[in-house]
Amino acid sequence: MFSDTQDGANASIIINSPIETAKVNNVNPEKYLEYLLESRPSADWLDEQLDLLASWSETTREACAI
Repeated sequence: MFSDTQDGANASIIINSPIETAKVNNVNPEKYLEYLLESRPSADWLDEQLDLLASWSETTREACAI
């Protein structure tokens, strides 16, 4: 809606999706983004490892509580 290009729309959804998911899961969005950047997941991480970074994960909810 507010993006001028497809690339702009793609960039918006990449950043807005984790923010909105954090809000739904009662996680501080700013802390959550910092947590994700500090964790630096890589392409070779297993699904189980990535699940620990999800905003609904108990570990994440404790680390990024509101």
